[in-house]
Amino acid sequence: MTDIQSKITIPDIYSLLQSALQQMEEGALVFSQDGKILDSNSSAEIITGYSGFELHTVFFSSLLSNREDYFSIRKALEKEVYHINSFDMVRKNGEHYTSKIKISKTEIGQSTQLFLVTFENSSFQSRAEQELLVARKIYENIEEGVLYTDHRGKILSVNPAFEIVTGYLEEEVLGKNPNILQSGYHQADFYQALWKDVHEKGYWKGEIWNKRKNGEIFPEWLTISSVSNEYGRVTNYVAVFSDITDRKQKEKQIQKLSNYDALTGTTNRYILSQELLRLIETANKYNQLLAVLFLDLDRFKVINETLGHNYGDLLLKKVASRIKGMLKSKDLIARFGGDEFVIVLPNIKHAREAVQISEDIIQALEQPFLLDNQEVYATTSIGISLYPHDGDGVEVLIKNAEKAVHKAKANGGSSFELFYEELQPFNKSRRIILENGLRKAIENDELMLYYQPQASLKTGHLTGVEALLRWHHSELGYISPGEFIPIAEETGLIIPISEWVINQACEEVKRLHVSGHTNLKVGINISGVHFSQSDFLKKVSKIIQNTNINPYNVDLELTESMIMPNAKDSIDKLVKLKQMGLKLSIDDFGTGYSSLSYLHRFPIDTLKIDQSFIQNLMSVKGDEAIIKAIITMAKTLQLDIIAEGVEDKKQLDFLEQENCDIIQGFYLSKPIPFPELVQFLEMWNPDMLSGK
Repeated sequence: MTDIQSKITIPDIYSLLQSALQQMEEGALVFSQDGKILDSNSSAEIITGYSGFELHTVFFSSLLSNREDYFSIRKALEKEVYHINSFDMVRKNGEHYTSKIKISKTEIGQSTQLFLVTFENSSFQSRAEQELLVARKIYENIEEGVLYTDHRGKILSVNPAFEIVTGYLEEEVLGKNPNILQSGYHQADFYQALWKDVHEKGYWKGEIWNKRKNGEIFPEWLTISSVSNEYGRVTNYVAVFSDITDRKQKEKQIQKLSNYDALTGTTNRYILSQELLRLIETANKYNQLLAVLFLDLDRFKVINETLGHNYGDLLLKKVASRIKGMLKSKDLIARFGGDEFVIVLPNIKHAREAVQISEDIIQALEQPFLLDNQEVYATTSIGISLYPHDGDGVEVLIKNAEKAVHKAKANGGSSFELFYEELQPFNKSRRIILENGLRKAIENDELMLYYQPQASLKTGHLTGVEALLRWHHSELGYISPGEFIPIAEETGLIIPISEWVINQACEEVKRLHVSGHTNLKVGINISGVHFSQSDFLKKVSKIIQNTNINPYNVDLELTESMIMPNAKDSIDKLVKLKQMGLKLSIDDFGTGYSSLSYLHRFPIDTLKIDQSFIQNLMSVKGDEAIIKAIITMAKTLQLDIIAEGVEDKKQLDFLEQENCDIIQGFYLSKPIPFPELVQFLEMWNPDMLSGK
């Protein structure tokens, strides 16, 4: 016997056995020959519901639901020292459970027997298995899609609803990252904020747009939760989502009912006020001209009373449809009430555009309407008001257009009237002042050029500036280009003014070249009246020679409406301008009536996307498609693209994603005079474009 063995006592061994019993997950009891419980472990207390003290006051047979089982156990133990079997047992609270019991017999001396019983909490295990089975059934049958991943985001399991909603089978996604469902609709910062919430709060819930296997993008309500172990470490993620396409469609329908006239599908009166206010703010910001047309059908009351209200409603629908087909995407039409409609024409170059549209609408509505095989005629009268000449608010512009339409109806109907004709004495007086002032504007040094910078989306470097004409009248102050340019064109004064603009722009940009900005281009708007002059090419060539500017850095900007009507003559002039080394751009592209068959024949270098498309980029889905189409077409024709009117980062990101070349707008800078331009160029850093 070793020294260690000699030191171990019986109490020590008993203490170790007691410790082992207490650590067992199984219940353990010791009972005597008469069945009285002598000892128990903590697991036995948990399973049976008795405290240790209570167990020592009861007999083992009281733990069995059938006392006969106790006698069968004792009978078995008379022949063997070890017995095992499953018995129905009962807890203190009367709950029955089945457990596998192991009993061993120990002889102490010649007359004493003790029995050691161990038993499992098999009922608890069975209940857990049952709960797991129920959970599995729920998982398989709920309508919400469920996605289960490991801590790295690899998919471990999906339920049948996931397969139905996304179109992916489970075997197609196992081991993959859930980002295979991303639609491309959300920016990176959206997902960063989402996972920030999951990591900090343990969950995120909200609306998200994902993509099915077939490429269809759909909205869903998603909840992502993290699952942590007992140490607080994230082990899994669970995503539960439901397809809310139907709900979104219902919301869209409700929105349509609240925003649009139910009969004609045109904008309603409330949205007209909201949109017109927004368009007025834009017109004010960019010195644009805006027209409001008030339409009143001439014979609608007669048709309503003669044929009935059903025919009247049908006529209104057909009138609205015919008018909508004549308007551009940027224009707005609303049903104002009864047989009255209001049309808003934003960013027009001259009042003549509003007149032309009015004449076209009157002519179109003079054509008969077929109402259930009944031929009906319905003409219209139109009143026109102009911003800023006839008012600077929503109510006053509509009111003045309504006054003008009353005058048109008083004159016999089927005609139009401009509101400002009622204020002819004032307007004639102002026009005379402006016309006389323009004749002396150059001489009095009242004209000046402002410049708006342009930047490359690829490099962040400034590539050029657009020269914009400004006039500060000695008495009236600053005059909007939208007001004085049409007068200059009508009087022919635009020719000397345009020559001054080209010469001044070349002189000032040449100074920038000398100071180190050698590659900076200047965009100069060319008037249609000036372009049509027989000596236009000669005058431009002379200015380029006199200023000694590199013609490669001069970009002449022409509009579609200027070159398309006489396309063959325009091509000849454009070719000669190219031979001089000048750059050529089509300005306000997309707002005119381009003929693609001619477009590829024009020797142009750049297309400038009109700012109206950029401004509506995040609200008008059609404008996004138009921009994409223009960029694709330009790339096919190997032309550069400049996007005008870029005001925010979202617009910039979209254009960058679509491979637009150059941007221009308030996001970079408002138009600024030459001294401020010099400072701007000195402080510009390419990183400023991306906001770094």
